[in-house]
Amino acid sequence: MKIKIFIVLLSFLTLLSCKDKSDEGIYLKIQGFTQGTTYVITYQSEDSININPMIDSLLHDFDMSLSTYIPNSIISLMNSNDSFVVADQLFTEVWNESFRVYEITDGLFDITVGPLINAWGFGPGMKLEMDSMVIDSLMQYVGMNKISLVGGRVIKEYPEIQMDVNAIAQGYSVDIVAKFLKGMDINNFLINIGGEIRCAGKNPGGNQWKIGVDKPIFGNLISTQDYQVILELNDLSMASSGNYRKYYEVDGKKIVHTLDPKTGYTKMNQLLGATILTADCMTADALATACMVMGPGKAKEFISGLKGVEAYFVLSDDDGIYQEWYTPGLARMISK
Repeated sequence: MKIKIFIVLLSFLTLLSCKDKSDEGIYLKIQGFTQGTTYVITYQSEDSININPMIDSLLHDFDMSLSTYIPNSIISLMNSNDSFVVADQLFTEVWNESFRVYEITDGLFDITVGPLINAWGFGPGMKLEMDSMVIDSLMQYVGMNKISLVGGRVIKEYPEIQMDVNAIAQGYSVDIVAKFLKGMDINNFLINIGGEIRCAGKNPGGNQWKIGVDKPIFGNLISTQDYQVILELNDLSMASSGNYRKYYEVDGKKIVHTLDPKTGYTKMNQLLGATILTADCMTADALATACMVMGPGKAKEFISGLKGVEAYFVLSDDDGIYQEWYTPGLARMISK
């Protein structure tokens, strides 16, 4: 009952007027609950229209397509091999981008890691006692080359193949909300869905939006405003991935949520956090995840070879001291 009340309170309309306003209208803030996390949207409105119900409806439709935690969502029905389910536009968009990133990362980003995610205890399925035999048995079901989308239907090489799009879908939900806002002629906004960001135009003070990147402190489950860096953004998306929040310990060893699709094992290295900035949040989300799998050396080389993509990495040296690395274009975004 407490959980239901909490969700209702978060979903209830919250319109908070910011102090600053201009001839184009006042800044408002709405918040709610989606995808197991919260969202906060700040936007400038000419008429103070209540968009909260529309946003909630939009995100509900999104979950009914792509959430593995909803048994009758499109992706869940596909995972259970329902022969009647057909992909909608949301699923198709995520599928297409997932396959593109799968190819450019040489398979290090892969949405067919669903069986591994569940087995390691990071998904809606049953956690298993993991050893090399279990991992080997599950690896035959991993690989986007073993699955295809034909005429809106998923064709699997093995029925046991399970998709999990959590490493890309949350970013896409940010893009969907941004498209909705722009369709309503709202051009100054900041969208934050579970830490995935997209901003456009100016903030209430008439300046660029300032976004903090959290320090990668293990066990820090929520943002504490203890930032590693603050970035000034305009018309950009930002997504971050790290191992310092989703993990558990077994015999003193941290089991992190980053999974290597090539080995089936969880992946922890000196790259503690990867923040990616690009035009759309879906791509930023997927690339941030891929970089965490790659590790610092390969991730730096990979990102440096992409156009229209900036990155900020937090690394740990051999003495456990934080180090930072960022692309040349990001240097202009660091708030002084």
